[in-house]
Amino acid sequence: MRSSGRNNRDSSRGDHRGAGGSTPRPKAGGKRDDKQRAGRPRPEERRYDVGGSGGPGGSSDRKDERGGGKSGGPKSGAPKSSGSRGAAARGGAKGGPRTGAKSGPGAKGGPQRGRGQAPARPREYDAQVEERNRARHNKPQVKTPKTFGDQEGERLQKVLARAGMGSRRACEELIDQARVEVNGKVVMEQGVRVDPEKDEIKVDGLTVATQSYLFFALNKPAGVVSTMEDPDGRQCLGDYVTNRETRLFHVGRLDTETEGIILLTNHGELAHRLTHPRYGVKKTYLAAIQGPLPRDLGKQLKDGIQLEDGYARADHFRVVENTGKNYLVEVTLHEGRKHIVRRMLSEAGFPVDKLVRTSFGPIALGDQKSGWLRRMTNTEVGMLMREVEL
Repeated sequence: MRSSGRNNRDSSRGDHRGAGGSTPRPKAGGKRDDKQRAGRPRPEERRYDVGGSGGPGGSSDRKDERGGGKSGGPKSGAPKSSGSRGAAARGGAKGGPRTGAKSGPGAKGGPQRGRGQAPARPREYDAQVEERNRARHNKPQVKTPKTFGDQEGERLQKVLARAGMGSRRACEELIDQARVEVNGKVVMEQGVRVDPEKDEIKVDGLTVATQSYLFFALNKPAGVVSTMEDPDGRQCLGDYVTNRETRLFHVGRLDTETEGIILLTNHGELAHRLTHPRYGVKKTYLAAIQGPLPRDLGKQLKDGIQLEDGYARADHFRVVENTGKNYLVEVTLHEGRKHIVRRMLSEAGFPVDKLVRTSFGPIALGDQKSGWLRRMTNTEVGMLMREVEL
């Protein structure tokens, strides 16, 4: 009897162990759970729309998404309250529910709240805004009256630095070295104020050009007319300076087929003096002619050649290069009559094949390429002004 009771107790203990210990538990991914999940979509695939049951995105859409039947209820195994409460919770966490059905091709749920595009403004309104902006910036600058004690003019070193003489510190050193003159008097102290439009400023005897004046040197190509505008539409000097803010004009002329240096500026007095015969500014030309040349050709040109409008004399003449019958000669003169170099050599019996002006006063053409425009340095401008006593 004892053995039977003990066996009964052992069997009961074994049953308990099997129920709670050794017997394996059902896995979470069993057939039962798979059947329950089969009838409902994943959380990321669910749609929670707001609206009536008859409108788009209403209960009919939820039926299709959840896989429900015609009655519209959820399948067995899915909690009934997970639809509305879960939708509200998840919709609020992700930025709010969506607003209805599709609004365009390719849209999944239509535009969300707060992301709508602003209506386009009419062109007339944009034009009015642009006109108001232009009118605001184009107003003339109002000059306020100077307060009591303010000095007029600009500091001398500032004017010199703006004219290209160096930094302000370097210009102060020029003043300390007594190399700067204002209206004929040497400046020895710092802080002197001047009017760059009225006062005459010189450095080492050369006049300093103020900012309002522009000076350019152009290597005119052949075929360009020496005018700023041509009514016949031919290429002219104005085509090279069309983007300048101020109006420029040329100093003297060159024939259409003559190449070389020609000056452009907006300094009227300087241009007038450079072309006036009283000041005798010399111009140098290189001419290609055919030989042989007599030895006294230079003497003939210096003594004077009789032309239709009077005698024309050269200041200097020399042969630069000779290759067979081809000669390259240099002629320097201070007159500026029309075609004067061509007429002089033609009258002497040597027609010109090609003519180039290589210098205008102290300004040399150098290695400047044909058709290139360059701004003259302040030293060159000073030499030009000294040439005509400015």
